[in-house]
Amino acid sequence: MLAGVKSLDTNLCNNTNRYHFSPSITVKKLPLRIARPKPGEPPREALVRILKLRGEMTVVELCKVLKLTHTAVRRHLSTLQQAEIVCSRIQQVGKGRPVYKYRLTESAATSNPSGYEDLAEELLDTVFDAGGHKGVMDFLRANNDRMIALLMPGFVDKDLQQKVGVLAKHFADRGYMTDWIALPDGNFFLFHQNCAIYRMAGRYRQLCILEPRLIECLLGVKIARQQYILKGQPICGYLIDSRRLLTGVE
Repeated sequence: MLAGVKSLDTNLCNNTNRYHFSPSITVKKLPLRIARPKPGEPPREALVRILKLRGEMTVVELCKVLKLTHTAVRRHLSTLQQAEIVCSRIQQVGKGRPVYKYRLTESAATSNPSGYEDLAEELLDTVFDAGGHKGVMDFLRANNDRMIALLMPGFVDKDLQQKVGVLAKHFADRGYMTDWIALPDGNFFLFHQNCAIYRMAGRYRQLCILEPRLIECLLGVKIARQQYILKGQPICGYLIDSRRLLTGVE
């Protein structure tokens, strides 16, 4: 164990089977302000980011969010379709004309900007060959504990909102396109708009099991995963319950 890890209560953070509860508070839909262009963001980049976040949208919906004309949105969509970044499907709504709904292609939706996934996946394959899935879990758990110990000093003497901001930046710097919002009830919602390890997580779900543990230990409160990219949802989203302190074994 690394020096300084003694402050980490292993009884507090070692149960990886408790992240499937249904909280009393849920976030059914992200506020529309999250799916809007950022200041200075090029329209085409904003369109791709918003589709990644919202999942699937019509031209009318995109026009409303992007504040662009139908002609401009269709021109951007055409360019993105030719580049195989965006695809579409036809949806029949009532007796009227069918509506085209646009979404990112699978390759675009799961793109990983870090470029290190191949090396990491080969490393996990080597661990798996030696010890199976248990060996992978033991290896990743040890690495998770190491990461918690390294990051913990940056969370000392901060209130929960500050901690959430620090954690969001940590993930965003690693390609997860992470953001967060404060909820009216005093809770927070942290969400990844990209899975930087999508292919690897598809093979080794231990990565997904351990991520909530890291978040809880650093924030010191309970969380609940409410949306999950590997289940076909547009984001991985965590409800952070400010009232439920992490004080013992569940």
